[in-house]
Amino acid sequence: MKERAFGTRCGGVVAPVSIGAMRLPADGIDAVALIRHAIDRGMRYIDTSRGYGESELILGRALRNGYREKVLLSSKCSPWIKKVQETDDGSADSVRRRIDETLLRLDVDSLDFYQVWNIDKPEAWDMAVRKGGMVEGIRKAMAEGLVRHTGFTSHEKPENLLRCLPQADWCEVLLVTYNLLNRDYEPVIALAHKLGIGTIVMNPVGGGKLAEESPVFSRLAADVGASSVTDLAVRYVVSNANVDTILCGMSKLADADDTIAAAERAPFDAAQMDRINRFLAERTRQSVHFCTACGYCQPCPSGIRIPDIMAALYEDRFLGLSRSAAGTYKWATRDVKPTACTECGTCEEKCTQHLAIMEELKKATARFATVTAIG
Repeated sequence: MKERAFGTRCGGVVAPVSIGAMRLPADGIDAVALIRHAIDRGMRYIDTSRGYGESELILGRALRNGYREKVLLSSKCSPWIKKVQETDDGSADSVRRRIDETLLRLDVDSLDFYQVWNIDKPEAWDMAVRKGGMVEGIRKAMAEGLVRHTGFTSHEKPENLLRCLPQADWCEVLLVTYNLLNRDYEPVIALAHKLGIGTIVMNPVGGGKLAEESPVFSRLAADVGASSVTDLAVRYVVSNANVDTILCGMSKLADADDTIAAAERAPFDAAQMDRINRFLAERTRQSVHFCTACGYCQPCPSGIRIPDIMAALYEDRFLGLSRSAAGTYKWATRDVKPTACTECGTCEEKCTQHLAIMEELKKATARFATVTAIG
C-alpha cells in the first residue's frame, strides 16, 4: 500500500489501512496469525485498548520475533469507559499506572501512541485536560520515553469537537467515526487535518452494516465502478484527502485482504464522489420524510423504543440493509415489543413528521419476523 503523511504534528507516514484490534478471533493462535498477516501485507498502525479483553496480551505475542519494529503501536484508556481499579480517577498518576500496565501486557518497552479513550462529553474533556489530569500524565510518560505521541478518540458532538480542537495543541492524532452512513464528523476530520493532526477513521464499513450487499447500495456501487458495497464503503472513506488511515476491524484473513484490496484501487474522482454524495443526500431521513429520531414521541407509556424501531424501518426500507435493520430491531425490542402498543395515539400527536407511528409499529413486527439479523 502507498503510505500517506500521518499529520504534521507527529510526523512520519502510515498506510491507508490499519489494524483495529477490538474484534480479533477468539482463538489466540488464529489471532496472532491474522495480526502478522496484516502486518506482512503492509498495515503499520495498530489500535488497541486495555478495555478490549485480551487484545493487548494477544498483540504482545504477535509482535515478538521482529514484528514490534514494523508497527506503530497505540493503546488508550479512560476511567469513564473502563476502571481497572477504583483509584482510576483520570489523574496523572492513575493514567501513568495504566500506561505501565499496558506496557507489561503488550510486553514492550514503549508505545508509539497513547490516547485518551473516547472524549464523549464536555465533562470528559475537562477531566482529560485539567491540571494534574490524563493529558498531563501522558505527557510525563512521553518525557520519560515511554510514549512517543498522544491524542484522543471521540464520539462527542461534532460541533463541540470543532470548538475544542483549536485548543488541543497537545493532540497529535484523532480517531472518530466516518462512513457512508455517518458523515457527521467530516468537518471535524477536515479541521484536524488542517491543524496537522493525524486523522484515523473507525467504522469505515458502518460497524459491519455495509458488508451487507444491499440492493440499494449495490446499484450505487455499480454506478461508480465499485466491485461491491464493501469496496464502495472503503474507497469512499480513503478517497477523502483529509483521512490518513482507516481501522480495519479484523476477525478473519478476508477482512484484512478485502480492505487492503479496496484501498489499493484508484480513489474515486470528483465526479464519482459527487454522485455518491447526491445519492446519500437523497436518502437522508429528512429527504425521504421519515422519522428524524428527534425523540419527541418518547417516552412511550408502554415503554416501546419508538425511534429505534423506526431506525430499523429506515435502514430496511430506504437503504436496503435488511439484515442490519433486523439486528437494530432485535436490539430495540429486547425489553418491550411493538405489540405492547395500546394505540393511545400519544406518539402520533407529538411526531414532528406526522407519521402513522402505530401503523409503522405493526409493519415492523410483520417485516422483521421474516428477516434474519446479521450475527
